[in-house]
Amino acid sequence: MTKSSKRVTGIALMFAAIYMVSYLTRINFGAVVAQMEQSTGISKKLLSLSLTGSFVTYGIGQILSGITVDKISPKKLITTGLLVTMLMNFLLPLCSSPYTMLGVWCINGFAQSMMWPPIVKMMSQLFDEEEYKKAAVIVSWGSSVGTIGVYLLVPAVLSALSWKWVFYICGSVAAVTVLLWQFYSYKPEIAETERKKEQGSIGKLFSPLLLGVMGAIVLQGMLRDGVTTWMPSYIIEVYHWNTASSILTGVILPVFSILSFQLSTRLYRKVFTNPLTCAGVFFALGLVSAAGLYFATGGNALASVLLSALLTGAMHGVNMMLISMLPPYFKRFGLTGTASGLLNSCTYVGSALSTYGVAAISERVGWKSTVLIWTGIALLGTVLCLSCIKPFRRKFMKAK
Repeated sequence: MTKSSKRVTGIALMFAAIYMVSYLTRINFGAVVAQMEQSTGISKKLLSLSLTGSFVTYGIGQILSGITVDKISPKKLITTGLLVTMLMNFLLPLCSSPYTMLGVWCINGFAQSMMWPPIVKMMSQLFDEEEYKKAAVIVSWGSSVGTIGVYLLVPAVLSALSWKWVFYICGSVAAVTVLLWQFYSYKPEIAETERKKEQGSIGKLFSPLLLGVMGAIVLQGMLRDGVTTWMPSYIIEVYHWNTASSILTGVILPVFSILSFQLSTRLYRKVFTNPLTCAGVFFALGLVSAAGLYFATGGNALASVLLSALLTGAMHGVNMMLISMLPPYFKRFGLTGTASGLLNSCTYVGSALSTYGVAAISERVGWKSTVLIWTGIALLGTVLCLSCIKPFRRKFMKAK
């Protein structure tokens, strides 16, 4: 285990950089989808197929990558993911058909799945419990920095170039990153006793408790990525802002997510100690935010943007608890990577449902009714998390 605080921070920042690039090369499609619709004449519903498809392949890939990383080198898996996602970002602008885009972006989604389970696996090998919690926050910053980067990059690129250059630039960043990863990545040695643990059966994971947690994660994914992906379109259609301005409002979302990472982790370490309790609190915060957004829709653009940011920030807090903090509890089964991949895949089941669903529902019944559905999802997620608190405490926390 690494004991130097400086070394822990250095390794965590390296993982955060990988995580940041994974966001740059994945959410860029959602950030430019409104401009793609205008430039190509392809409908929002058809373009959303690519987003939905990538979430599906990402979710499936999470499970496969999680199982694989408990058996092979995490470093090799990350390298492969970076190389493929780089190639797909270069290919996407060359596609003229929404169905070709769908194929390319589905491959990209699968490549993206090769990054998170290896990161969690390596952190669980390198850090003790407290170091892991601190490192997990730093790594999670990567998603927010990547999101901010996309939402700053896109308006600048659209004002000077076409939407295609967003993908060329993000692919170039991935190319540089894979070279740096090869030179500077750290390869942890796995003790023989841990190798034996890793032969645990995936069947050990499943229980009514885990199914409840997985359901909550699906709902979290529906809100987090549904709101993030379609907020620019929401702002354009409800308040008639121009495309660049509406995309720029997306910068506010990851700022709130960074605050949520910090707050949720501090509450987890100092107050609640049970990750399900903390997740329930943040789901409740999301419920209040979604209800407020419902009443603000059509009335005040600034309030709508802030409430959307608060809603997605709350979901990032839930994500931190259920995706980052839960997998190490499975270390004694030798299934850290498998648990990480399985749980994270649930996020993208929700993302796939919401990304296509929001496009279809908003076109059919309007944005106000769509926001009301988000409120119901937040309520259900709160109930699920709160119902899992005692079972989780009995199964995992007494055994620690």
